[in-house]
Amino acid sequence: MVLRLNKASKAYLTKKRPSLSQKISKLGLSKFNTLKKIISLSFLLLFFTAFSTLLAQQKEISLEEIFNGTFRTEGLDVLRSLNNGKEYAVLNFDRQSKNSTVDVYDYKSGEKVRTLLNSKDLNGIQKFISYELSKDESKILFATDREPIFRRSSLGTFYVYDIKTKEFKLVSTNKVQEPTFSNDGSKIAYGFENNLYIKDLNSGETKQITQDGKKNSIINGITDWVYEEEFAFVRAFEWSKTDDKIAYIKFDETEVPQFTMDIYGNDLYPKADTFKYPKAGEANSKVSLHIYDVSTDKTVAVDLSKYNNYYIPRLLWTQENNLVSVQLTNRHQNVVDLVFVNTTDNSSKLILKEKDDAYVDITDNLTFLNNNSFFWTSEKDGWNHIYQYDGNGKLLNQVTKGPWEVTKYYGFDQNTGRVYYQSTENGSINRDVYSILPSGKNKARLSQKTGTNSADFSADYTYFINTFSDSETPYVYTLHQAKNGKLLREIKNNNDLKNRLASYKISPKEFSTIKINGEDLNMYMIKPLDFDDTKEYPLFMYQYSGPGSQNVANRWMGRNDYWHEMLANEQDIIIVCVDVRGTGFKGRDFKKMTQKELGKYEVQDQIAVAKKLGGLPYIDANRTGIWGWSYGGFMSSNALFQAPDTFEMAIAVAPVTSWRFYDSIYTERYMQTPQENPTGYDENSPLSHVNGLKGKFLLVHGSADDNVHVQNSMRLVEALVQANKQFDWRIYPDKNHGIYGGNTSLHLYTLMTNFIKSNL
Repeated sequence: MVLRLNKASKAYLTKKRPSLSQKISKLGLSKFNTLKKIISLSFLLLFFTAFSTLLAQQKEISLEEIFNGTFRTEGLDVLRSLNNGKEYAVLNFDRQSKNSTVDVYDYKSGEKVRTLLNSKDLNGIQKFISYELSKDESKILFATDREPIFRRSSLGTFYVYDIKTKEFKLVSTNKVQEPTFSNDGSKIAYGFENNLYIKDLNSGETKQITQDGKKNSIINGITDWVYEEEFAFVRAFEWSKTDDKIAYIKFDETEVPQFTMDIYGNDLYPKADTFKYPKAGEANSKVSLHIYDVSTDKTVAVDLSKYNNYYIPRLLWTQENNLVSVQLTNRHQNVVDLVFVNTTDNSSKLILKEKDDAYVDITDNLTFLNNNSFFWTSEKDGWNHIYQYDGNGKLLNQVTKGPWEVTKYYGFDQNTGRVYYQSTENGSINRDVYSILPSGKNKARLSQKTGTNSADFSADYTYFINTFSDSETPYVYTLHQAKNGKLLREIKNNNDLKNRLASYKISPKEFSTIKINGEDLNMYMIKPLDFDDTKEYPLFMYQYSGPGSQNVANRWMGRNDYWHEMLANEQDIIIVCVDVRGTGFKGRDFKKMTQKELGKYEVQDQIAVAKKLGGLPYIDANRTGIWGWSYGGFMSSNALFQAPDTFEMAIAVAPVTSWRFYDSIYTERYMQTPQENPTGYDENSPLSHVNGLKGKFLLVHGSADDNVHVQNSMRLVEALVQANKQFDWRIYPDKNHGIYGGNTSLHLYTLMTNFIKSNL
């Protein structure tokens, strides 16, 4: 921190005074030590006066500022490299004119060279919110509005713009899902009301290619709720390389139990929103793979019965036009079969089988080279690393090795033969960009600053745009040479925000590790700016703690960080966050040791952290609180109920209160089914520990949470009532898992702030 003095303090420091030797000669040598003490005390008094003046001049962060965009960062929205490798496109929005543009910039010079699309040139359209280029870059698919369905899915109004003719046409008069260009850009496939359609952009004709789609029954080419949420994809169809076929997944939801939420709205009577949601141990969609032939208008179902085909979490065409790859997994998700399907005769072949005693993560890292060899990531040596296999599944080499994790696979440059990736090699709270040969030799660190670095490569891997941030630096975008990481220029920074924040009270995050239950756990601490180690401060712990997650990271702030800064400096609270056992990026064994026991070891660790920190002389062990959202709410409830003599208060937002209520794919990945593991489900549930509540408890949920249903909180409310435990709770009508919209976030954080003021 730089000490800035006001004018009065500067004048005092620069005022001419008698020298030390002059004072000594006047006082006599025997009085020198006394004078030294007087001078030292005077300087210290002056320093703390100046420091106090500085703090008084700095503003406190307000809740309104956190949520009104005051601390918004600037970025490169929808960044796409063009095929030539020399230019990139970005979606820009002019806040004054309200116009949207797709602008093209030169990598090397940074100059804007042209505008591909401008909403002011589109009659009847003021702005658009997304864009996609066809592979030949002759057309742009853009959306003017989106209607959210669940976390990743939405309906939208889409248009296709021809860059040469400057004409644009509606894809459909209906709001549709996941419109996708064919590889030659002549057609678009999309989903509507659970069926798939193809629009021919030349003739304008639209063909419906599936007929049996029906709400809450059959879905073609679009994932069901649980796949979208837990396998993280929505579009379950893919064009073949020459566009003669479409492979798609069909979801038969008929036997999946349905869940109903009341939507209160503004009408006289609420409406019921009913959808299929498989809870742990219940029936899932029956999935099947189908190949549609564009020329013959015929569809064939592929027989995958000889593999682990309970789930089909990934679908990707190889470099051979007649070969499509599917990743298949069993219900426990501890075996993944990579299977190639030959669409000429619909035969199939097992290429690779991945196993783990706990579970196998599904990723998007599978990448095929021209000869159909492929890169794949695996934790089989205890850490997540890159492996290369030939087209028959024979291992060619383990590309990366070491006690660190590959966190992103960026791609392979077939010209230079280098693999690009992001990893934790520079510490698990940091991220760096690297390149390496498939042999594992000649590894090079391409990013240059310690913090969180991510890369977006040009189409020909000549350049990459690096996004950097750390806990004290908002996002900086820089251009680098891919071959050696050399910095070429800065593209964009957030120095304006950084300069504005200098006038606010913001304490640095102090990163460290804490030894708990035999593990060195990553931790950060936020102290008040005027921290005094002779005082005692309340301790407020924030955590998520879910499998493979990370909250302790050297990156720029989010809204919770701003709120924590406000609490630290307005309420004189010490904020602590610790990533406990079961969280990510410290190896396979560390992450998967909570298997079948979600909420057991993580709660033990958070309790132990609170006790250990409570022993510090500057922390008041009798004023300890904990909070979290979703999995974090599950954790904070358990911590308060199970350690009533350690925690005095807790806040749980949208918590899971029993894993019996949560979805099948996520829960069974870590817990197996309730039928197989009843004690794991029940002994670690907050519902089983309500009698332990002694402190202050705030429970919050949105009534329209399609993810963690409000049922979780209602069951906890009833358990607490029957245990005659007093607590506070708040339900936000028609709000989903994020509890936002209008003033909702401001209201929620005001509620939590006031609860902390009163109870910590």
